[in-house]
Amino acid sequence: MLERWFRLRESGSDVRTECLAGLATFLAMAYIMFVNPEILSAAGMPREAVFVATCVAAAIGSAIMGLYANYPIALAPGMGLNAYFAYSVVLGMGFSWQAALGAVFLSGCLFLLVSLVRLREWIVDAIPHSLKLAISAGIGLFLAVIGFKNAGLITANPATLIGLGNLHAPSVLYAATGLLLIVALEARKVRGGIIIGILAVTLAAVACGHARFAGVFALPPSLAPTLLQLDLAAALDAGLVTVVLTFFLIELFDATGTLIGVSHRAGLLDAQGRLPRLRRALLADSTAIVAGAALGTSSTTAYIESAAGTAVGGRTGLTAVVVALLFLAALFLSPLAATVPPFATAPALIYVAILMARGLAELDWEDLTETAPALICALAMPLTFSIAHGIAFGFIAYAGIKLLAGRRREIPPAVAVIALVFVAKFAFV
Repeated sequence: MLERWFRLRESGSDVRTECLAGLATFLAMAYIMFVNPEILSAAGMPREAVFVATCVAAAIGSAIMGLYANYPIALAPGMGLNAYFAYSVVLGMGFSWQAALGAVFLSGCLFLLVSLVRLREWIVDAIPHSLKLAISAGIGLFLAVIGFKNAGLITANPATLIGLGNLHAPSVLYAATGLLLIVALEARKVRGGIIIGILAVTLAAVACGHARFAGVFALPPSLAPTLLQLDLAAALDAGLVTVVLTFFLIELFDATGTLIGVSHRAGLLDAQGRLPRLRRALLADSTAIVAGAALGTSSTTAYIESAAGTAVGGRTGLTAVVVALLFLAALFLSPLAATVPPFATAPALIYVAILMARGLAELDWEDLTETAPALICALAMPLTFSIAHGIAFGFIAYAGIKLLAGRRREIPPAVAVIALVFVAKFAFV
């Protein structure tokens, strides 16, 4: 049955290899079940219910990707998107987390519609490569600020806005040690380096009395506090239009980039460099976003950590299905998730930020009309503490600089439209 469904021999794989690949991918991305509840709880969401929603959304998304699209790519609530949800939309703009879930749901429906009517190619191809790199790097820098804050390395300062935290605080020492450990393990190609770092810091904190041990195994907590709690009426408010657009753009770029990147490494692209079942993969991704919002978590997306599984030999959707089963099994680890303190997940945020920021190296530094908007976009995200503002400034700067530099023909229509929407938003809303 597995052979017929996943076409294992045709892909040059077997059940054992796919199972090992699924385990490798799960270990590489399992940190999300500790980090996501930590971030979303800052928005007032119940931590235990978010833990369940995270695991179930990851299981549903990965299962759909594996069974429907037959790709070894796992899905889970995305880093960066969860930070935007909690710190920008809820804490920054003052919307309720229920309204923010409604915005995620609407962005998922929009993503689904775009995938069905084949507008995706036009939108993705129209956005300049420099802005795509900037959005990813900017989100990374934004995550780094949150990680440094949770670790206690930086603090608010009325004179300088941001100042150095108390370096003698236990949280700083734990976080710094955790970051060094994670980077060292990843540099040594140790599978699951991030999750090992998080658990090692947590264990040390519990042993020294700086964290409360809540246990390891238990029956899954109730999902009721977040299940179907999304507020669609509030999400249709004029103030959330930009939020929906921001979620949609990030989801679109993130999903497409990850799918192409992982598939390229795994040798799954065709002779023309295209992903044969890209439409199915995007439909799986967008469906997972809608399902995740209904369960009670921020946007679900494809994970670049899936490359850990393809490196082991995963070539079919069976790898993703194994990941889905492991996330369901992880539902019984809720006490462990409650034990992990913020300073234990802070190093994971900083490490992910390091990976995301490397895209800036690909910019064409000789062309100021490309690099200036990109850096404005990337720097504005952490400095305004808003991913949406960073994206807005990037699009406006790109269109404005190209126009004033006498290169208006290089402005894609989609960029011009989005820039005008953001200008109107800042001017009238």
